[in-house]
Amino acid sequence: MLEMVKDRIMEVYDRLLAGRDPRVKDYLLMESPFNMTAILLAYLFFALYAGPKFMANRKPFQLKEAMIIYNLSLVGLSAYIVYEFLMSGWATGYTWRCDPCDYSDSPQAHRMVRVAWLFVFSKFIELMDTVFFVLRKKRGQITFLHIFHHSFMPWTWWWGVSYAPGGMGSFHAMVNSCVHVIMYFYYGLSAAGPRFQKFLWWKKYMTAIQLTQFVLVSLHVTQWYFMKTCDYQVPLFIHLIWIYGTFFFVLFSNFWYQAYVKGKRLPKDSSHELAHNGKGKGSASVSNGTSVVSNGHGVHKNGLSHGKKQQENGSTLNSKMKKA
Repeated sequence: MLEMVKDRIMEVYDRLLAGRDPRVKDYLLMESPFNMTAILLAYLFFALYAGPKFMANRKPFQLKEAMIIYNLSLVGLSAYIVYEFLMSGWATGYTWRCDPCDYSDSPQAHRMVRVAWLFVFSKFIELMDTVFFVLRKKRGQITFLHIFHHSFMPWTWWWGVSYAPGGMGSFHAMVNSCVHVIMYFYYGLSAAGPRFQKFLWWKKYMTAIQLTQFVLVSLHVTQWYFMKTCDYQVPLFIHLIWIYGTFFFVLFSNFWYQAYVKGKRLPKDSSHELAHNGKGKGSASVSNGTSVVSNGHGVHKNGLSHGKKQQENGSTLNSKMKKA
């Protein structure tokens, strides 16, 4: 009986892998789903257990320089990914409507495969967002949705690139990379310290940029439902992208309402808007937020504790506290 179940599972597994695009198999982490799954499981183990336990009796690490380098490096990588997506099809032949995946061996098709893989690989680099949280003892910022985004989303993107590296399903990846250029640039400046605060006046527009991303992504894939015919090869990905876009649009619409309409007080369970206050007197800055389909966003929370005004979810408290 067990042997039959095992054989059946292996049969399904072999059939599942047989449908993958052979052009991606030689790229790092793409040879099988086991390697990337192992990395994500190790990430979960570190984020939820090993990391906090290691830091339990230690002071937070001061990682200002590392965070600046990390954030600005992701700005450059994200900008390069956007450029490659444009040159691989979105600015050189795609209709922006029903664009099937090109499975040929043409240089243009292979260029799209390469940037699609690079996008997925960048999501594994962004696991460092959580590592910085753990090492700086920002336990409150490691929420369910933060973990969900950084673990489950790269796992699904791996399968997406394995079956359809390009076509209309890659639009959300290009838009997400555009947002990451802006987002990580903001976090990089924030990590640099108080002297850059005057350049961060546009913080509240970060959420508007995110909302625009989700609207564009959802509208783009919604076209598929109204087309008489479309040759895109993996319709399942259209459904998943629409669900992701709609879900995160609702999430960030609620954040916008809570933060800027209802009373400028952020909901405590807002998982993708995570604040990091920079070192300095009476100053606050944001760095290394989560990434949503992104990828992450900064949020400040203000509270009162023992008659003292403090800022929560930051890397430091204000250096001077006024007595009540």
